[in-house]
Amino acid sequence: MDGSQGGIGEGPLDPASVRRFLSDNPEFLTGDDGLLDELGLKVAAGGNVVEFAPAAMARIHAAHRQEATQRQHLEETARANFAAQAQTHGAVVDLLDARNNSDLARRVDELAQQRFGLAAGVIALETEAHPPAGWRMLVEGQVDMILGGPQRLARMGFAPTAMGLFGERAEAIASMAMVRMAIWEPSRQGLLAFGSADPEGFTEDMGTELVAFLARVVERTAERWPLL
Repeated sequence: MDGSQGGIGEGPLDPASVRRFLSDNPEFLTGDDGLLDELGLKVAAGGNVVEFAPAAMARIHAAHRQEATQRQHLEETARANFAAQAQTHGAVVDLLDARNNSDLARRVDELAQQRFGLAAGVIALETEAHPPAGWRMLVEGQVDMILGGPQRLARMGFAPTAMGLFGERAEAIASMAMVRMAIWEPSRQGLLAFGSADPEGFTEDMGTELVAFLARVVERTAERWPLL
């Protein structure tokens, strides 16, 4: 179709050319039922007005529903994050009230279960002597092995190498959150670990900020009572 017949021409299409062609040749659109269906349009009863078809309106409503669902998901995520932060702040107060390192370990386990609904909370320490009562004893290099390397500061998800941290409750643990700690001077390697009975309780794509924050609190609190 050439330009002398009111066509669009052989050159590149542009919106102005398309608009001019449809204005000069309205029957090109209104007379092509297949094209109207593809575009989600229909000819009104008068025959000279093109309306949105029900299918087009359905797509609009579907887009609105999707937008509402996404907004609801964001709101639920924000509420969950706020609740987790509030529980974390409460946990910090509990930890700071510890009377000694044994009491600190007990409080970590209690807040894991009572505040966060987890299966266990554990403090572990690499040491050749006995660690404080309630702490798990690790051999040198075991923190690196559990976390998956000396450069890793945290690990989320399921780690078979960490099962021993949870003692008699290990069979109930399906996912873990673990953060490296360095306690006292000279520094001793340790771990703060939380275990969940839910395989999706901790996953590899989760952020570690809140767990790492609790680990820093445990470090500072434990340093009140140096090992002899």
